[in-house]
Amino acid sequence: MSNPLIGFQIDPSDLKYVGHDLARPECILAERDGTLWSADARGGVMRIDPDGTQELILQKGIETDTTTPLAERVIKGIGTLPNGLAFDENGDFYIANFGTDRVEHMTRAGDTKILIDNIDGQPFGKANFVTRDSKGRLWLTVTTTMNPWTDHVKTMSRDGYIALIDDKGVRIVADNLCGTNELRFDPKEEFLYVAETSARNVTRFRVDGDTLVDREIYGPTNIGGFCDGIAFDAFGNLWSTLITADRLVAITPDGDLLTILDAGGDKDALAIMDAAWADKTLTPDMMVAAGGSICPWMASVTFGGPDLKTVYLGSLRGDTIPYFQSPIAGQPLLGW
Repeated sequence: MSNPLIGFQIDPSDLKYVGHDLARPECILAERDGTLWSADARGGVMRIDPDGTQELILQKGIETDTTTPLAERVIKGIGTLPNGLAFDENGDFYIANFGTDRVEHMTRAGDTKILIDNIDGQPFGKANFVTRDSKGRLWLTVTTTMNPWTDHVKTMSRDGYIALIDDKGVRIVADNLCGTNELRFDPKEEFLYVAETSARNVTRFRVDGDTLVDREIYGPTNIGGFCDGIAFDAFGNLWSTLITADRLVAITPDGDLLTILDAGGDKDALAIMDAAWADKTLTPDMMVAAGGSICPWMASVTFGGPDLKTVYLGSLRGDTIPYFQSPIAGQPLLGW
């Protein structure tokens, strides 16, 4: 069977949109009935029903600072910034909160508790993404231990890591990572893939019980931008958003790189940002200047719809969710 993704591209003008007045819709979860759940920087999630009706569900029992303007909180990583979302076995939410630096659990009614905020008594840094495996374990990425996190951008520090949360507690299972971001398992959970955003590559580990071994770069050593969100389709292509470049690409099973969507903005600003990354002189201002307006700071990719062929794009600076139809279904996640 030939790869259905080869030769496929979507024009930005053909994108459709769902949701309105969203606040930092970084991560999106899709349900079989068409319901979408979007992370929301006001402290919780936005539920978007198939008919477009929206309901903002705020976290109860959690004190967070939302007085600082959103744009400033996004850059500084402060206040409440729900980032990665994952369903638990009941359909409630695990939240990796990039602003409060912890993992939280929230019911669909908003009742919230802090699940974990430290490792061996030490704050664990900028919680980015959390995912659940078929054994009920949680895998967490921490982008950096630097605060503010923008210091990591300036130095490209390799202080990111992956932590495992299970009935034994929490512990680091992989470190020396550069801007640790989204995680995905292959269908058999034999391998765990992680986006190293600041290193611009995807890294793969073989899962050996409760350890990660055989580390290697998966696909290109430079994916062409800051890889952020990743997701597999049913053919085995690994899709990735490139934040600030606002581009959607995919790594084929053969290791080739395909461009699916280019929704970037100022090309000169992007070139300046890329050169600064190579020279290790990058600043947050350069990243802001390089972003586009269609899906600003494109951060995640989610497959949904009745056939898992609807692709939803999350972003850090957007207020709506672009979507389009894929020629191939996504890999179903737990609970689909």
